[in-house]
Amino acid sequence: MTNQRFIKIVLLILFPYCLLAQTADKFIGKDSYEDLKKEFILQKSDNNKKTFISEIISKSYSRKNNLSLSRGFYLLSTLYKGNKAIQYLDSSIAYSTNQNDYNFPALSYSRKAYELRMQFKYSKALANYFKAEKYAKDNNEDLNFYIKRSIGVLRSEELGEVEEALLLYRECLSYIRKKDISSLKYSSDYHNLLFVIADAHKSLKNLDSASFYNKLGYKESIITNDKFYIPYFILNEGANEMLKKNYKASLDSINKALPQIILDKNFGNILASYFYLGKSYAGMSSEKKAIQNFIKVDSMYLLNKRITPEFISGYSYLIEYYKKTGDKENQLKFLNKFMSIDSILQRNYKHLNKVLVKEYDTPRLLAEKESLVQSLQNNESRYFIWILILIVGIGGLIGYQFYSKKQYQKRFEAIIRPTSVDFQPSGAIKKEDDFKQESKSQESRGIAIEVVEQLLEKLVYFERNKEYLENTITIQKVALQLNTNTKYLSNVINEHKGKTFVHYINDLRITHAVDQLQAQTKLRNYTMPFLAKEFGFNSAEAFAAAFYKKNKIKPTFFLKALENEKYS
Repeated sequence: MTNQRFIKIVLLILFPYCLLAQTADKFIGKDSYEDLKKEFILQKSDNNKKTFISEIISKSYSRKNNLSLSRGFYLLSTLYKGNKAIQYLDSSIAYSTNQNDYNFPALSYSRKAYELRMQFKYSKALANYFKAEKYAKDNNEDLNFYIKRSIGVLRSEELGEVEEALLLYRECLSYIRKKDISSLKYSSDYHNLLFVIADAHKSLKNLDSASFYNKLGYKESIITNDKFYIPYFILNEGANEMLKKNYKASLDSINKALPQIILDKNFGNILASYFYLGKSYAGMSSEKKAIQNFIKVDSMYLLNKRITPEFISGYSYLIEYYKKTGDKENQLKFLNKFMSIDSILQRNYKHLNKVLVKEYDTPRLLAEKESLVQSLQNNESRYFIWILILIVGIGGLIGYQFYSKKQYQKRFEAIIRPTSVDFQPSGAIKKEDDFKQESKSQESRGIAIEVVEQLLEKLVYFERNKEYLENTITIQKVALQLNTNTKYLSNVINEHKGKTFVHYINDLRITHAVDQLQAQTKLRNYTMPFLAKEFGFNSAEAFAAAFYKKNKIKPTFFLKALENEKYS
């Protein structure tokens, strides 16, 4: 009796696992991935799903069924985020390569790309999307559509390559319109595509086109009773109305859409809603309501740590508002945030544009490079030679860097303790004989000596008042300001300053920058983009190039050397 009861208890305990084993057996072999996914979804909790998939993976190992292993690892990855998900996706890719499956490894590459995008690793995300696209083209047209759309979204939202993204969206639109877009299978994808197309046109300020796709998407969503996308088309059209300066219509649409978007916990579009509410209130000169919404934008950024260039102008509004009201604490707070975000975006965008040219437009280059490296590794003698070359090269590089550092230090010393004529200011006084000779030369070109003298006097005031710091300055503007023409001004600067107008302006700015960076230690804590704007340049690159051209050292070295000088 006792033994029988014990057996019954054991059977009761093991019965669910027996059922699970039978279920797992059913999905190992030639059954479709869709059947396995449905069974996976039916499991009631994540623990049940993990147990179910673990059984699939275990039995697939024993039966050496690589395709089932790939499917199992892919589904297991959906229960995780970040590096853990990527780890399982890499296993899925490894087991499905060369299987010629309808879904794999394209699906795994695509999901891995998404996870990398969430980690801001955009170049790696693109590389994986390209691999996914390659496999999907051959095996699964529908999946190829999803991947192409995902590449478009990445190019549009993260890179600012909106026109290029639109080309991909149009290809996707042409494809999906051949399907039954009223069906449950394709309607949601069709609505999503209309939304991103409308959003792209909005970014390009093609406002009529944006309205067309918003209204079309709204209409199609109503027809198919797709309640999910309805508020998003309303929101997008509200943003469009703001750009058209129809502020009341904008507020009405956004406030109508926002409650559902909050329920969806769609943080990106909640942030967008607050931003466009803020812009609309700002357009109506309702400062307090504008500020309230821009602060909500910041709170959403802090929550999600994601923002695109489209939405950062709210920080400029906050900075100017607190500057005007004399609230220095909040002004500094939002200035620091703005600089931090702007610096991150500039760094990412510059890098990603290179990735697009290198990876997306010529994706075969990477494979060719890998093939070349492999062939070199197979040749031991050449491999040894390359190692020697590398060692010599590294030694030479170290020596060159040491020499360069010494040269940079000498140039730094010459800048902060000038003893040579090479470091005279831009407006250094010429000898009287030189002045007369240049004046005669210009008189022979049709410029009276009196005009030259007047222009030189005006340039002294121009330099003294630091008007060269205006970042939109042009020779036409300066000529108008000095009551002359561009030809006279250009000739006088060439003859008496010994340089072109652009070179003259840049040298004045760099001389001012050097003085200010020595005098104001707090400036040394700011980013290069901020310093560039402070000294009249439109970009950090232009500032660095002008600094190096005049002083023959990089501004980063100059700043570091200044700090070392302070503590030495």
